[in-house]
Amino acid sequence: MLKYTDEHEWLAIEGDVATIGITTHAAEQLGDLVFVELPKVGAKLVKGEAAAVVESVKAASDVFAPVSGEVTEVNEAAVSDPASIGTDPQGAGWLYRLRLDDVASLDGLMDEAAYAAFAK
Repeated sequence: MLKYTDEHEWLAIEGDVATIGITTHAAEQLGDLVFVELPKVGAKLVKGEAAAVVESVKAASDVFAPVSGEVTEVNEAAVSDPASIGTDPQGAGWLYRLRLDDVASLDGLMDEAAYAAFAK
């Protein structure tokens, strides 16, 4: 199941774990990414707080935690090659995985159709 936020993050949900990254729309707006800072494995993230930073030649942007939970894995490949995020932002360019504190917190997020309308 895919969910989206109004901050242009996507979540791929498998059970109580969410894989999180920036949307294709966000990657296109940012341009070529040159730096990525990801949360530490084991970090407790709170919905709405900054979780990561992506920096392009244009600007640095916070990536906000779309839900609360504990970071279980980060994409080291994205750190060593930030440009890979822009190449495949909703695939190999994922940023981190999070074990959800509350699966019901996904209810307020957008589905793909709602996000497509929002991002126009």
